[in-house]
Amino acid sequence: MSSTFNILMYSHDTWGLGHIRRTMAIANHILDPKINVLILTGSPIVGRFDFPEGVDFVRIPGMIKKTNEFYMPHSIRVDVRHAMTIRQDIIAATARAFQPHLFIVDKAPLGLKSEVVPTLEWFKKESPESQVVLGLRDIMDDAEGTMAEWREKNIYQVLAELYTEIWVYGEQSLYDPCTEYQMGRDITDKTIFTGYIPRYVPRPSLAGRIRKGYGVRPDEKLVLLTTGGGGDGFEILDAYLTMLEQAGKTPFKTALVAGPFLHNEKYKEIAARAKNCGVKFCRFLKGIEKVMAAADLVVGMGGYNTICEILSLKKPSLIIPRSTPRHEQEIRAQVMHRKGLLEFIPWKELSPETLRGKIWTMLQDPPALAESIANFPMTGLECIHKRLGQFRSKIK
Repeated sequence: MSSTFNILMYSHDTWGLGHIRRTMAIANHILDPKINVLILTGSPIVGRFDFPEGVDFVRIPGMIKKTNEFYMPHSIRVDVRHAMTIRQDIIAATARAFQPHLFIVDKAPLGLKSEVVPTLEWFKKESPESQVVLGLRDIMDDAEGTMAEWREKNIYQVLAELYTEIWVYGEQSLYDPCTEYQMGRDITDKTIFTGYIPRYVPRPSLAGRIRKGYGVRPDEKLVLLTTGGGGDGFEILDAYLTMLEQAGKTPFKTALVAGPFLHNEKYKEIAARAKNCGVKFCRFLKGIEKVMAAADLVVGMGGYNTICEILSLKKPSLIIPRSTPRHEQEIRAQVMHRKGLLEFIPWKELSPETLRGKIWTMLQDPPALAESIANFPMTGLECIHKRLGQFRSKIK
């Protein structure tokens, strides 16, 4: 076996925190003294994360998602085509220089605007011994929209010809993309359902300290409201604070994390209103798992990573899933609600009144979620470790 096993991970990161957080969760848990992990990412906040020894990153120019198909540079003043050329060249050069034994692409089979395809083709032609894996979250979008996109972009052929394996970070019994997206036998035969990816669970002794920091008395509850990246979370923040403004005194304290991509003007508005309500508010919280562990209820949007954190920490949750530009969060919330894993409010029904009704009820008379959450398997990292063991055993 080689002295070191090099893993290159690609996370295109154009919207929110989901891709880089999932990539970091995997990277942090697959390390050992003989593994190197290098992450290619466009996330503008990647430097805020803690990187353990053995993990580093290469920052490619960031892009901002305007629609499902239109992106523009985040910071550099060049046209879209120029920015994409820079990204593509950095990705290809990094792969050639790092010479990974394993290349893991997160979520987007082609990368952003097909930027990873030349690198995938290079692996097949010049480094066929390297393992090339696509890591898919459990739900991409509704079946009709996903299949139309995959046919238009020739993704089915890429999955069949350029990837060694496909890892689905979910439970096949909950949602089966092989069936929903009509993947052919040549794709399903190399698809592995890893299960959901567990997240960091803080020591129980931290909870009391966290609750004290938020001013929670023994007879009070703590609600954590998080909108992930925050780029599309203003409506939830607005409705929640309106609920507090209308209610006056409440039997709970709130920890509010807006997300680093909330527009600056909206951020200022929310920050002022939160202060008037006596709510502790921040834009980004690196250790959000610690606050989540101390909370009695989590309110969020239902992205893949938030759900993984909620289930890892075995917390009751109220999810308000967005329904545009993709239906992914909405579908996940519906599926998990049917399994008794969470409560949710459809986006079109979001209001201060519906929030109040759900939150007060869940805090005073918690729904029967505990048993389902306690028994839910979180096998993602265990499965990934096994696959890595198989890959490493082939390296001489």
